[in-house]
Amino acid sequence: MSEEVLTQVDDGVLIVTINRPEAKNAMTKAAAEAIAAAMDRLDAEDDLRVGILTGAGGTFCSGMDLKGFLRGETPSVEGRGFGGVVQAPPAKPLIAAVEGYALAGGLELMIACDLVVAHSGAKFGVPEVKRGLVAAAGGVMMLPDQIPERIAMELALTGDFIDAKRAYELGLINTVTDSSALDGAKALAAKIAANGPLAVRVSKQIVKDSRGWPMEDRYTNQGKLIAPVFVSEDAREGAAAFAEKRAPNWKGR
Repeated sequence: MSEEVLTQVDDGVLIVTINRPEAKNAMTKAAAEAIAAAMDRLDAEDDLRVGILTGAGGTFCSGMDLKGFLRGETPSVEGRGFGGVVQAPPAKPLIAAVEGYALAGGLELMIACDLVVAHSGAKFGVPEVKRGLVAAAGGVMMLPDQIPERIAMELALTGDFIDAKRAYELGLINTVTDSSALDGAKALAAKIAANGPLAVRVSKQIVKDSRGWPMEDRYTNQGKLIAPVFVSEDAREGAAAFAEKRAPNWKGR
């Protein structure tokens, strides 16, 4: 794992930290590859239930490393996209813990995550047009799926920033905190990790995929995904634990 990205495990939560504070965690090729490897690990290891993506030194990510861009470097991974995650997020839940700036590619990393906990002082934006560029890592495509189209258009065309309060009002982030965003993300992750892992994974898949399903196919498509969950060991364990008034012992199968 590159030193530009640090990982640690805390009670089934994989914490992935972009570690380039001297460059406001601007994304490099090496960092993108390390994040992609961390996402592969998150999905591969049964003991890992949730991922958190954050940045060191009080900034989430300021976007693409422009010095690397001028050298011809692309901070993307084949099949995974910018930052090793925007085109192919993990199957398991991924939470962004945002301090400081989530700008340009940094915002695109954030909106590729499933949930966002942000510090009250955080700022968000896609300022690429101010540099003669386009928010090509999903910003101009994904923002209209997550906030009203006219607001997404304004952000994309002006390059202006919004603060955490406005982002929360728009539904772009889940929680605003005056304390550590990482601590808030850990608390949210613990709630998710306490639930049945099969049910969590399939619930995420349905929330994501069903937006593109024809209305008449939704229940059929959902049924195919949930059928294995309802006959799993975890489903029986969940019912037994409820009846016996104890915490469930999930197996993930």
